[in-house]
Amino acid sequence: MNPKYGPGWAFGIPGIAMLIATLFFWGGRKKMVHVPPAGLSYLRATFSREGLITLARIAMVYVFILVFWALWGMSNGVEWTLQAEKMNLHWLGMDLIAAQVQTANPILILLFIPLVNYVIYPAIHKIFPLTPLRKIGIGLFLTGLSFVVIVWIQGQIDLGLKPSINWQLLAYIILTLGETMVSITGLEFSYTQAPNTMKSSVMALWLFTVAFGEFFVGKFNAWDLNADGTRKLTDYQYFTFFTIFMFAAAVVFVVVACFYKGRTYLQTQQPTLDEIATEPILHGGTPS
Repeated sequence: MNPKYGPGWAFGIPGIAMLIATLFFWGGRKKMVHVPPAGLSYLRATFSREGLITLARIAMVYVFILVFWALWGMSNGVEWTLQAEKMNLHWLGMDLIAAQVQTANPILILLFIPLVNYVIYPAIHKIFPLTPLRKIGIGLFLTGLSFVVIVWIQGQIDLGLKPSINWQLLAYIILTLGETMVSITGLEFSYTQAPNTMKSSVMALWLFTVAFGEFFVGKFNAWDLNADGTRKLTDYQYFTFFTIFMFAAAVVFVVVACFYKGRTYLQTQQPTLDEIATEPILHGGTPS
């Protein structure tokens, strides 16, 4: 690699992109919905009986999304990159570096968001109605399917073969398709399931779910690593475990989703306590 494309470029380009994003965010500030701070009513709403029930109800869904984030972090971390180092990295006339392969995820997510919203969802909706929980469920199964490809690749490597990096790119395609269904839908679902006074609490719970997914993989890797630097599980066993784990979580999620009774809160439907002081703490909300 040319040394001039070093850390300066690696940190500079994201920094410039963040500056551009900040300018766009600032430019649209007058078009956004501004919700005034709730003050102490926020704490009363969050720790009220119904507030805690709301968090517990949403946490039932987040437990399974946590598994998704665990596997997603693995794919965009070191595990898939180490596997890519053992593959044929010649692609479209170029010799890739293993760490470059994971850039497929951010590129694909930009392509898949309109594809999923305007093509895939309408096509599926013609077969059966798509609810947010069904979208998340499909995404969980797709995530497991992406790891089936990874397990197959590892099996080929263990046989002494050097499979094409195209196979791992296929896994990224499937994983990213699942990500659009789990991550984006999960954020939308979280926002609509939270009363105005608790939307920040639910968003915090969502981010905690993302972090705990990464934490789980970190603790699992710490258990897997022996004191002498060897590992308890082979790479094939390691990927197989998480594949089974993901599919098992997806199956249980389908059962839980059948019994989930949520409530939909829209910003325009549910005023805050600061707006209507005489309303109950968790005013509003219509059955989903």
